[in-house]
Amino acid sequence: AVEALRQLVEGGYNVVGVITMPDKPAGRGHKIQYSPVKQYALEQNLPLLQPEKLKNEAFVKALREWKADLQIVVAFRMLPEVVWNMPRLGTFNLHASLLPQYRGAAPINWAVINGDTETGITTFFLKHEIDTGEVIQQVRVPIADTDNVEVVHDKLMLLGGKLVVETVDAILNGTVKPIPQEEMAVVGELRPAPKIFKDTCRIDWNQPVKNVYDFIRGLSPYPAAWSELTTPEGETIVVKVFETEKNIESHQLPAGTIVSDGKKYIKVAASDGFVSILSLQFPGKKRLKTDELLRGYRLADGCKMK
Repeated sequence: AVEALRQLVEGGYNVVGVITMPDKPAGRGHKIQYSPVKQYALEQNLPLLQPEKLKNEAFVKALREWKADLQIVVAFRMLPEVVWNMPRLGTFNLHASLLPQYRGAAPINWAVINGDTETGITTFFLKHEIDTGEVIQQVRVPIADTDNVEVVHDKLMLLGGKLVVETVDAILNGTVKPIPQEEMAVVGELRPAPKIFKDTCRIDWNQPVKNVYDFIRGLSPYPAAWSELTTPEGETIVVKVFETEKNIESHQLPAGTIVSDGKKYIKVAASDGFVSILSLQFPGKKRLKTDELLRGYRLADGCKMK
């Protein structure tokens, strides 16, 4: 969201105000942390609103007093009609997928998890149902097999800032011809992009290697895929996995079986091969390369991932 705001400010557009989430405590010290959008708005001396509730009368009144011609939503929450219907030129949203694919809260994660080779960004006018409004513009972006969600996010962030500015220009120039999403051609079935929770991030080692590999990079580095490492003594350690490699080969081992030399590598059995773990994190420790972890941790024979 900051990139889009920055490009509007630096492009000389009249940004009459910024709306962002209320401040919240974060980290171990529970220090109050400003959103990056708030930090940038304060640096630029832009008027700022941080509503708890978007239907709050005081917020709606303050928003109306800005007399904005156009509202732009990036990485925010669902807006009530009283807000999105306010400006004379409407409200548009920047969404990180090629709508109508991946409507929902986590479009970048799900595109990578599902092994897609392409995603993109879309600007569209808001209406009642979430992510269903008429499409203004789209940009397609390839996803490389080695890209994780952070890499894809950063590509889309930079392009998204540019697309927001182009969309504003098109609206101001009156050259916009929005297309209803139901009229857009879609290859294959429509996939949702629901919000991701901790349970969503648990690795299923019974899947094919490619599925496990895509799942891990689709959640890396945040919120991070995880699995339980169980030792022969019955100890259980929750392990976050960030980076892996695919090894397609036949074997007779149960899914989740760990194969390691205790020094350089850790491989985990999947249904059609092994997933080599390249970087991981134990509870309360920092993220490490596998060989760094094995220098300080003895992986006993018979350990499993489940």
